[in-house]
Amino acid sequence: MTPPAQVRRPVAVTVAIVLVYIGGLLNTALGVLVLLSRYEVSADLVLPVSLVGAATILLGLLTVAGGSALSRGSRLARILLTAYLSVLVVLQAVAMALTELDPILTVALIAALAVIAALWIPRAARRYFTRTAVEATTIV
Repeated sequence: MTPPAQVRRPVAVTVAIVLVYIGGLLNTALGVLVLLSRYEVSADLVLPVSLVGAATILLGLLTVAGGSALSRGSRLARILLTAYLSVLVVLQAVAMALTELDPILTVALIAALAVIAALWIPRAARRYFTRTAVEATTIV
């Protein structure tokens, strides 16, 4: 019995994985900046800014963790990362409304949307995640 053929990861998927790791680390750092900006807002906005910063840190770390599963071709990781990044886009929009970090948050928002696009748009990425899911369920 021959072992199953190794599937080469497409370049588009590798780029998406690198973007996921970089984006996750940058979102974690951004969450720290948002959390620290609570000292510059009015007293009634301290709690919302703190919660948005903490949630951004948590989702940034979850994104980094999901990058590992994504590199193994996990379809679930692809879906979860899309959900994490979608929530991060909403959190960044809220942080933009609450704080004065507009230029930084605009770049982070565009970067999160670029990572989502890199996960879903390339045809090679769709084939890679579909193929690895079919191979994982095939009994040899």
